[in-house]
Amino acid sequence: MTDATHLPLSELRAQRSALQRQEDAVSFVRRLTQGRIDLVHDEERRRAANAPAPSGTLTERLANVFGQEHGGGSARPPRETDVPADHPLLVQLDELCEEFSFENLESLTDADISALRDALTMFEQSCSQQRHQMFEQIDALTAELVARLRDGGTAALLTD
Repeated sequence: MTDATHLPLSELRAQRSALQRQEDAVSFVRRLTQGRIDLVHDEERRRAANAPAPSGTLTERLANVFGQEHGGGSARPPRETDVPADHPLLVQLDELCEEFSFENLESLTDADISALRDALTMFEQSCSQQRHQMFEQIDALTAELVARLRDGGTAALLTD
């Protein structure tokens, strides 16, 4: 990342907005990945308990996972997320799920489920690392905006 102290205000804001949109996309794909991991864990628990197969399609069960509350979430305010279907991370997640036959979860062998879980977990960790790096950049740009406000008052933020 460039030294934000030398950026014009308009560029500083533009870079911050672009990073926020990128982080939104990574966050969305990360959450999709976590939902798939949740279903893999559910399948492992079901098998360990020798329980019957769950009702509903995999898509319905995935939608149910997303409808549940998980933790407190981020302290950052939510933004509208519009991630195109051809986003590289979405494509990568779809390819990973296809490679490991996620759609056939209930008929996979235990070894295949373990490999799927491990691949999804590694992908989720990669997304988490990307988000962390983006947060650091966003925070640095925000700190520069705050410094300019503190040093120059509101008028400094209204002009370049």
